[in-house]
Amino acid sequence: MPSSTPSPAPDTAPQARLSNRLGLGVMRLLARLPLSWVRALGWALGSVLHAVAARRRRIARTNWAACFPDHSEAERDAAIRRHFVYFAQAWLDRSWLWEAPGHVVRHRLLLRGDLDALEGQSPTVIFAPHFVGMDAGWTALTAHLSRRFCGLYAEQLNADVDRWMAEGRQRFGNPHVVGKRQGLRALATALREGLPLYLLPDMDHGERDAVFVPFFGVPAATLTSLPRLARLGGAQVVPVTARLVPDGYEVTVHSPWLDYPTGDVTADTAEMNRRLEAFIADMPEQYYWVHKRFKTRPPGAPPFYLM
Repeated sequence: MPSSTPSPAPDTAPQARLSNRLGLGVMRLLARLPLSWVRALGWALGSVLHAVAARRRRIARTNWAACFPDHSEAERDAAIRRHFVYFAQAWLDRSWLWEAPGHVVRHRLLLRGDLDALEGQSPTVIFAPHFVGMDAGWTALTAHLSRRFCGLYAEQLNADVDRWMAEGRQRFGNPHVVGKRQGLRALATALREGLPLYLLPDMDHGERDAVFVPFFGVPAATLTSLPRLARLGGAQVVPVTARLVPDGYEVTVHSPWLDYPTGDVTADTAEMNRRLEAFIADMPEQYYWVHKRFKTRPPGAPPFYLM
């Protein structure tokens, strides 16, 4: 199956385009710096964002309090501060992930775990949760392994940013990219043709194609795409997690889930969340807490975010 490049996003006003191009220029400059410098800048940026991004800080605090109710307010606040730093560091890391020489990128991405699970041509859905290192996880697979992968792409509003992100995510391994608008059928076809699918199904995208299942004990609208695609493609499910560490990222390929999916979509989606909770417990500050994970509420339930 030939690789497809997403169509360009609409152009913005000239001033905005200039600003975005300057931003991309800064990212390309950061790719040339030592990693310790990039991480120090990320620490500073994350500290500033924590101070000024009040709305996102409140969302993260609300999520954390719901998922870790036993934590004290001081523990929660310290964790959220660390999360903003990790978030900013991972964002700046896209500079070298997408712009640094290939040997530098590969050196900074340690790929470990059950690599045999991704060998051969077995249909495979990769469960890639929204940790801050999700782009590093994708890059590690495409840069280190010879197998061709398939990924979803959401078009960006700015044409320059859209082009930069699309090219960055396709720089290794000639991956096949499927636009989100193409739907499940295109993904199932890719799976049947032997392309492992890198899937991130753990965000709240509303009630469509979702069920309410527990996430840390709270009913959460959760996409059913993981068990549905695994069943449609006759695929195994292999989790991949990426941990930000001082010298880059540790990307772990976990063993395939046995007896999954079962055919009960709701039970399988709940099982996905249960296993996700275990991954989060291993590195809680690196999960994507600034997203409104509980935005969609069950019928009759009050709003979760009072903002």
